[in-house]
Amino acid sequence: MTSDAQTFVIPDFELQCGVTLPEVRLVYQTYGELSRDRRNVILYPTSYGAQHHDIDWLIGRDRILDPTRYFIVIPNQLGNGLSTSPSNDEHCGLAEDGFWFTHYDNIRAQEQMLREVFGIDRLALVYGWSMGAQQAYYWGSHYPDRVERIAALCGTAKTTDHNKIFLWSLRSALTADPAWNGHRFTAIPDRGYPAYARIYASWAASQAYYREQPYLQFGYESLEDYLLRGWEANYRKRDPHNLIAMIDTWLRCDVGNTPTFQGDYAKALSTIQAHTLVMPATTDLYFTPDDCAAEAQMIARATYTPIPSIWGHRAGHPYQNPEDEAFIRQAVTTLLQA
Repeated sequence: MTSDAQTFVIPDFELQCGVTLPEVRLVYQTYGELSRDRRNVILYPTSYGAQHHDIDWLIGRDRILDPTRYFIVIPNQLGNGLSTSPSNDEHCGLAEDGFWFTHYDNIRAQEQMLREVFGIDRLALVYGWSMGAQQAYYWGSHYPDRVERIAALCGTAKTTDHNKIFLWSLRSALTADPAWNGHRFTAIPDRGYPAYARIYASWAASQAYYREQPYLQFGYESLEDYLLRGWEANYRKRDPHNLIAMIDTWLRCDVGNTPTFQGDYAKALSTIQAHTLVMPATTDLYFTPDDCAAEAQMIARATYTPIPSIWGHRAGHPYQNPEDEAFIRQAVTTLLQA
């Protein structure tokens, strides 16, 4: 790993929403060594609410992604508080102002960074969980001859209507706070955060997970303690404007809704040439196995391998769950041999 995260600056960056920012700052972290032929690159985009240091636990010699063999790059998605976001750029707004980021914006910025900083024009793997999986599908469809493999964990290439209801409920919980003035928060949303976190917790893990209460083994004393310290406290670390900005990106996820495909979602998926591991969790409530299986049928070289887990959506990010980590590691190892 490099000692510090790096920042790539792109001047006059036109977003898909139509706004041109004076500059976009893409913060990224690298792990391992780039080979002379530049063919050992794994791109690992961030998920909702996450920054690179939240998701790099799975990078290690005996973990899912091996930095002794691969050069791994984690780009922080726009809106996550490190890269250009409402919290660190006065030119950024929210959907109420006609402003939003899309994954089309994310992958264009990432592609330019990889090409101009490292001379990388081919990826051995794009690995992503949740919103990271969404970005992986965008990469595979928009740069089909440059992506050899995709590992899409617990994510879809297009946000379903059912998923949108979940996202709208999160957004509504935050913006129902008295501190929301219709465009921004004028204070910390102390009522909004608890409602938001409890909605999120109810969707992110399965009914079986809450029946079996595995969270008690991690030092939580009760369900309420888990919701307070395991969910609400974590999201209070994030600026609420950034949380909404990332929701707005997630809501607009559709690989077909770009200038390249002009609304043709099926064509976008059929364009993917990469060996693609489609890996939902069997109990995911918002990136459901059925939705992921339907997309796998539309990708020529897709392998559908659901994670048998009670952990719901979080099975795809198993930092507390060695069994699911081992299952994912084996599947990714097989994929990298393809």
